[in-house]
Amino acid sequence: MSNQLSDRINSLAPSATLEMAAKARELRAEGKDIIGLSLGEPDFNTPDYIKDAAIKAVNDDYNSYTPVDGYGELKDAIITKFKRDNNLSYEASQIVVSTGAKQALYNVAQVSLNKGDEVILPCPYWVSYSDIVKLADGVPVEVPTSIEDDFKMTPEQLEAAITPKTKMLWYSSPCNPSGSIYSKEELRALADVLQKHPQIIVVSDEIYEHINYGVTAHASMAEFEDMYDRTVTVNGVAKAFAMTGWRIGYIGAPSYIARACNKLQGQVTSGANCIAQRAVITALEEPVSRIQYMVDKFKERRKLILGLLNDIEGFKCNEPEGAFYVYPDVTAFFGKTLGGKVINNASEFAIYLLEAANVATVTGDAFGNGNCIRISYAASEEQIIEAIARIKKAVS
Repeated sequence: MSNQLSDRINSLAPSATLEMAAKARELRAEGKDIIGLSLGEPDFNTPDYIKDAAIKAVNDDYNSYTPVDGYGELKDAIITKFKRDNNLSYEASQIVVSTGAKQALYNVAQVSLNKGDEVILPCPYWVSYSDIVKLADGVPVEVPTSIEDDFKMTPEQLEAAITPKTKMLWYSSPCNPSGSIYSKEELRALADVLQKHPQIIVVSDEIYEHINYGVTAHASMAEFEDMYDRTVTVNGVAKAFAMTGWRIGYIGAPSYIARACNKLQGQVTSGANCIAQRAVITALEEPVSRIQYMVDKFKERRKLILGLLNDIEGFKCNEPEGAFYVYPDVTAFFGKTLGGKVINNASEFAIYLLEAANVATVTGDAFGNGNCIRISYAASEEQIIEAIARIKKAVS
């Protein structure tokens, strides 16, 4: 009965990361021992000091509708965080709290794009960018990057992608899926190109900001005075604070964009969850050093998984500087026969690993780069060692 559904939903691709997680759950239900390295979800529990703040909020009888754009106290905490961590000065009218950073991105697309507006996406990009743009009648313009360039777009590539229809540039740093981080100098070089095209709005997705292994310091596009009024900074607490299910994201943006997002959200979900918002006030107000133990553990796992993958012939890895993913180039397996099947692309390779090795990964096709697969190391060391051993056996 899909003809009864809208063209909009029929043309929408399901989220590849969630789809792979669902396949893994199905196989587990059948009794298969699946190791899930597909989802971008920390395997830590939310820190106790944040949980305690939520419990206090319950006991303090927070149960009413929240302001559409977030509690005033939470907005104050976000303003303080932006100043402390990013040297960005925002006013309360520039902050909108949403049900996760995904809703924040959706809001921005819906209020900024008209039919046919182009959005530049350096590839690889986070799995939902392209479809969020399409849902707003925009046109994703993919700019391919390679493992040799650490998956980062050059100023020349940006310039070449811009047309009179270009309305926005979206990127994440640290990047999901590649873990790459744009340095302040690299962002400045991109900003210099953008100065020639004042119509372009930048969306800087910084959700992995604190999961940084100390090679390249975090930088925000909005730090540049000449880009501040054209940049939407998107962040949230899911990744660094192990709060994926709490669903709180936020933006710092030019006032006119923030007002528009507030207007849209008022008709869609209204304000985000009251208890989660109270907990996030504490998460943001406490020193970032309180979550460093998770970052340190991710760094150990990165070293472990890179060592194991580099020992498998055909896997080509660079060293990610942030987030908790490796994004190996697996083109060496294309055209080869594994388990009686010819592997033609990254999607078939990821399915092969799920079926033959019982390890869930995500195809690079979902991120706009068909040469790679994404492997999350947000898993225990035992799981990582076992998963990569299974993969090695399945491909050798």
